[in-house]
Amino acid sequence: MDGLQQVPANTVPGCEECLRSGGTWVHLRACLSCGHVGCCDSSPGQHAHRHAHAADGHHLARSLQPGEDWAWCYTDEVFLRPA
Repeated sequence: MDGLQQVPANTVPGCEECLRSGGTWVHLRACLSCGHVGCCDSSPGQHAHRHAHAADGHHLARSLQPGEDWAWCYTDEVFLRPA
């Protein structure tokens, strides 16, 4: 958690990889390290999870669903909620 900063999500209308490949997604997650937007683990591509494991140090992602304010750590498998 040391050095964690708020990074805005990339301004794309959906999962970056699904948009390129014509895929579909269920929910979106934004990487808190670089802003990459990927689809959740319930989506066929699971691109947020793949991004977290492919990019060194990019293991935290927040939900982009309206009304949701949580994040997920892919390394420790824990939910993070605002204080």
